[in-house]
Amino acid sequence: MTILVAIYSPFEAWNIPAAHVERLRVDFPQHIIVHAREEAEVAAMIRDADVAYASELQPEHFAAASRLRWVHSPAAGVGGMLTEPVVASAVIITNSRGMSGGTIAEHVVALTLALFRKFPLAFSSQAERRWAQDAVMQLTPLRTIDGSTALVIGLGGIGAATARRFAALGAQVIGVRRRTELPLPPGVSHAVGTDALMSVLPDADIVVLAAPQTRSTRTLIGEQQFKAMKASAILINVSRGKLVDEASLADALKRRIIAGAGLDVFEHEPLAATSPLWGLPNVIITPHVAGFRADHWDAATTIFADNLRRFESGASLLNRVDKSEGY
Repeated sequence: MTILVAIYSPFEAWNIPAAHVERLRVDFPQHIIVHAREEAEVAAMIRDADVAYASELQPEHFAAASRLRWVHSPAAGVGGMLTEPVVASAVIITNSRGMSGGTIAEHVVALTLALFRKFPLAFSSQAERRWAQDAVMQLTPLRTIDGSTALVIGLGGIGAATARRFAALGAQVIGVRRRTELPLPPGVSHAVGTDALMSVLPDADIVVLAAPQTRSTRTLIGEQQFKAMKASAILINVSRGKLVDEASLADALKRRIIAGAGLDVFEHEPLAATSPLWGLPNVIITPHVAGFRADHWDAATTIFADNLRRFESGASLLNRVDKSEGY
């Protein structure tokens, strides 16, 4: 087989290191493994590819990939790959869900604590060499996760890991999920369906977005939802930027309809320098790094290698995506 590795980005951290491509060549000498380091190289290489280990799948590349049978994503989210031709085809899509659940959950807790304990104000005051005790105590009180209510939207690997951590810190955790008949993950007190989101938003001190991007979750949170939330509530988004109406979010934060937001993902990335989100004092922005860990590429490539052995033997693949559902 010919296997195309096409995991590249303008940002260095999200490019698969050449050593990991070489690892695959050593572990699978029976296959031809080609490495595209930029989009311009994909068009020629994908024509002969039976398998792609890739972070994206452009429509024109898929149209040229007459031999392609399986695509594995190094990330959990694959919404951008699922164009109509891909969904309608026999090509299998798998992802790396579960790999970064704990990592992202820790990021969620960090953003929550930073907002609850007003770290952005402390950091700016530190840079100015200014003792800001009075300023920190104004507007809203310092808060704790203990005793708070966390609403976790999406109870997959990321949502379940987040729920466990919040519950361990003393929060009541309510889940929102599409399939309410499934067993509750540890730490979740109860769960409601997505159609009941508006009924539970007013109870939440922390709203965490951990759901996949699908047709039904696009702009799941917008003006109506912000108005339903407590004025003291914060929003944490570590899923996909398109789950939030970004203009409504900026307005809600500016007008203090909600108290704050911790954002790792955005509608368009990188976030434009002109975005009003940058200048808001009640926002923490991290540059889509919540899922990254020290052994990231080791873990991602191990998942792909395990699945490749399954593919060779005709066994069922792990983390197969339901293309019609989007995850």
